[in-house]
Amino acid sequence: MLHWTNTTTHLDWSELEALYRVAPLGNKNAADLQTVFANSRFKWFVREEGRLVAAGRALADGADCAYICDVAVVPTHQGTGLGKEMVSRLAADSKGHKKIILYSVPGKEGFYRKLGFLRLLTAMAIFQDRDAAIQRGHLGEEP
Repeated sequence: MLHWTNTTTHLDWSELEALYRVAPLGNKNAADLQTVFANSRFKWFVREEGRLVAAGRALADGADCAYICDVAVVPTHQGTGLGKEMVSRLAADSKGHKKIILYSVPGKEGFYRKLGFLRLLTAMAIFQDRDAAIQRGHLGEEP
């Protein structure tokens, strides 16, 4: 049985770090995760038999813009609808904002399209490691 919570009370940040590594969403250290989740208006964590199996968050300003990010699901639970439920809850939390933005891992765009998201045609970004972001398919160089 899955247990959903939206509080970080008693959260083991090292366990969250491990979740992001196996999801795989990269190497995000526990201290940085604690900072970004503390600064996110909406967040959800899912446990099964005490084990953290999913997490996600949304930055939001309360009226104009919400940004869903860092949705992570352990591989054993991917394809079960858990990721869909996570995004749906974060989108519902963000309801009332004029726009809800979601940044996808390359290749997962179809999954988010099924949830009502459309491609942004004018989005731009600056990444700390520009070359790695281009290599992973997050950024495209101008023609």
